[in-house]
Amino acid sequence: MLNNVLGIDFQNTFARDLEGLYKKGNSCKCPSAEVLLLNKSLSLELGIDLNRLQSKNALDIFSGNIKPENSITLAQAYSGHQFGQFNPNLGDGRALLIGEAINQKGKLIDIQLKGAGQTPYSRRGDGKSALGPVLREYLISESMHVLGIPTTRALAAIKTGDQVERDGLLPGGIMTRIASSHIRIGTFEYARFHKDNQLIKKLTDYSIARHFPDTANVENPYLAFFAAVCNQQALLIANWMSVGFIHGVMNTDNMTISGETIDFGPCAFMDSYDPSTVFSSIDVNKRYAYANQPAILTWNLTRLAETLIPLIHEDRNESIKLLTEVLQLIKPVYTNYWLSIMRSKIGLSKEDQNDIEIISNFLEIMEEEKADFTLCFRSLSKALIGDGQTIRALFNNSRRFDGWMMIWQERISQEGIAEEKIAASMNKVNPIYIPRNHKVEEALHEAVFKNNMLPFNKLHSLLQYPFEEIDGFESFKEPAPKSDVPYKTFCGT
Repeated sequence: MLNNVLGIDFQNTFARDLEGLYKKGNSCKCPSAEVLLLNKSLSLELGIDLNRLQSKNALDIFSGNIKPENSITLAQAYSGHQFGQFNPNLGDGRALLIGEAINQKGKLIDIQLKGAGQTPYSRRGDGKSALGPVLREYLISESMHVLGIPTTRALAAIKTGDQVERDGLLPGGIMTRIASSHIRIGTFEYARFHKDNQLIKKLTDYSIARHFPDTANVENPYLAFFAAVCNQQALLIANWMSVGFIHGVMNTDNMTISGETIDFGPCAFMDSYDPSTVFSSIDVNKRYAYANQPAILTWNLTRLAETLIPLIHEDRNESIKLLTEVLQLIKPVYTNYWLSIMRSKIGLSKEDQNDIEIISNFLEIMEEEKADFTLCFRSLSKALIGDGQTIRALFNNSRRFDGWMMIWQERISQEGIAEEKIAASMNKVNPIYIPRNHKVEEALHEAVFKNNMLPFNKLHSLLQYPFEEIDGFESFKEPAPKSDVPYKTFCGT
């Protein structure tokens, strides 16, 4: 143990309040570990002095070699519906919570080591992570954060110096993950599976106090809690859809009740717009395709509702009725969030009943033409300031697109705002740079197999400014060359 290396007074509220939902564990030792990435801006948000962050003692904590004083390292228990099939016993098979800290805003956050060795839930796995998935999650989670999408974040990426066996031997890695919490829908499912209503109540009370304290003092706090989770999840998925993000594995064990994106294994951003796009190598039935994400939102939240039935009302039928009423609101709530975000992407600030048709028609044309999702929305603003050719070049059948443009420009004129100002506002919500799949793979290949972090660092630095077009980085905004082989991503385990 080391005394207060990071300057954090570690809290252990999960360990103290939720016995039965975790097992204690210890990380592996990595004597040859080295730091590849440290998130300095995040460390400041956590109140960690940069000198402490860059110290040898901090490396020892991030690599699992030492445990901070007052830290209770534990693996959380949870169940999960995986591609629709219930698995009662999952849990953190390769992650250890080393404690909680209070950030600069006074909020409690989790600090977790991901890939730090076997836990009580590892089953036959080694509990470790290859370096590639660590770097991938670091890159994409930080990109999501800058895009304004709620997400877990990465504080550090460590190269362990060990080899892990996957498809051959690969360099090992550990990521220090920061989250509002790691409580998932699957955490509630675990308590329900064990038929422990008292544990469900303790978990819900803990979640209310930590994430939704405003729901504690209403007439039915548990119903209000469920509605608050539904609202946060609806906003999250609407944000995903607005940037063409596909999570890939929307299992209930990968959905946090806080409404943060978690677990960046089989995920990616679309190039050509196609609602049926799937990136996960194991999603053969396209359950988690781009267009299915809103429906899966409701499906997952229905599983959460089932766990809360004993808390809502003493009469089971009345509980189901009340929960169902909330579930029926998810689709319209999601649609309102999505429509608001999509309006801003095409330059609209006022509401009109025909807006959803204008947006939907634009997406239909993009789908027909296999046009690039990100470039279409980004180029639209240029048409307002005299450059209609940039976006028109993205469409082969320009006649239908030109017809849409006339309707859109007529709608823009109703805003009563200078077009230059509208274009500027559009560029603040439509990124020019996203983690393009081919650029991500190029950077990971260089880092993992050639020990060259320069391409990764270049890409990561660029993605910190996704809305600002920078000279010399033209290739980073373009999609990959056309290929007959669909892009696939794989689970990091």
